Amino acid sequence: MQTHPISQLEIVRRDKWLLSSLTWIPLLLAVMIWAIFSQGIARDLPIGVVDFSNSALSNKLTRYYDATPTMSVVTKFNSVDEAKQALVSGDVYAYAVIPSQFEQDTYKQLVPQVSVFYNSQMILVGKLINSAFLQAQGTFNAEISTMKGLASGNSTLLSAMGNAVPVRTQITPLFNKNSNYAQFLVSAIIPALWQIVIVVGTILILSANLRDRQLSPWLAQHPIKSLINTLAPYYWVFALQGFGFLCWFYLGFEWPMNGSFITLAAAQFITIAACMIMGCVFFFLTLDAARAMSFAGAFTAPSFAFMGITFPVTDMGSLAQFWRSLLPISHYIEVQVSQVSYGQPWITSFKHLVPMIGYVIPIILTVVLIKKHLNKEVIQ
Repeated sequence: MQTHPISQLEIVRRDKWLLSSLTWIPLLLAVMIWAIFSQGIARDLPIGVVDFSNSALSNKLTRYYDATPTMSVVTKFNSVDEAKQALVSGDVYAYAVIPSQFEQDTYKQLVPQVSVFYNSQMILVGKLINSAFLQAQGTFNAEISTMKGLASGNSTLLSAMGNAVPVRTQITPLFNKNSNYAQFLVSAIIPALWQIVIVVGTILILSANLRDRQLSPWLAQHPIKSLINTLAPYYWVFALQGFGFLCWFYLGFEWPMNGSFITLAAAQFITIAACMIMGCVFFFLTLDAARAMSFAGAFTAPSFAFMGITFPVTDMGSLAQFWRSLLPISHYIEVQVSQVSYGQPWITSFKHLVPMIGYVIPIILTVVLIKKHLNKEVIQ
């Protein structure tokens, strides 16, 4: 009789879809996600300006907008309607309207109003645009106030600047100093995809074994031992994938890493086991791969959204927090953040994995389902 590793190798060779799901498909998905966010920082987002003033001061303000690394003034519109149409069609992400009396009102200290309109439906782009406009406008206002102070003849440059900006703020971003969106998003999206790969891969593995070995010859004698022996070789495939993306991120890209690779690898081992347990539950519910895939898709689809990376967990609803607690990757990502960003002691990080003890319940459910299917097969 062939040993399990050899038989599993033969099963994988015969099942091209399983082979693809274990090898090139995860790699392709990871590379595609990285390619989308590879630029890292959003720059030169196209905006427009409606300049009804056409003065030296309004042109200077426009140059300030264009000088920000985030925005690029690509068009000067003749009317607000034209600018609005460009915003709706996606040609620009925002536009500023400078009033006709802008220069005169500025010199008369009448506080002219510059109106900015941007598409807040794209939350990330809207946030960047809003911040860039505030930065450019604040710098422009400070320069105007400084020039007025110098023009009065009673101020030095430093005192004029002090009067223009009485309180200066220094905002220092921590843990992602360059605001690199690749570091922020890719390091969370890839683990979320990894979880899906493990759950779906487990279902395909079990389906292939059921097809080639049949249920009773496969699991009748020692169900748990046989199931573990079947899944054990694949466990190391998933572990290699997980450790591979860690090396890719923090050794290949040289993203900041303040913690321990060993701690993250240990957390990944526990996460893999939890994901494979959920894959077993979904498969043995019906012994049908298609239905199991549907359950797995519904279960893992919100993985990235419920991680708490892009939206705070404390602001999620009760249902979202409950669903999040069921997802293995949600607990793992807490360990990853605590290690990569904060460099916490391993025992502190591992406290995030304590809720995963609850996956004992799906294990029991899997055993019950296997016995149910075996008894049903005997009766038939």
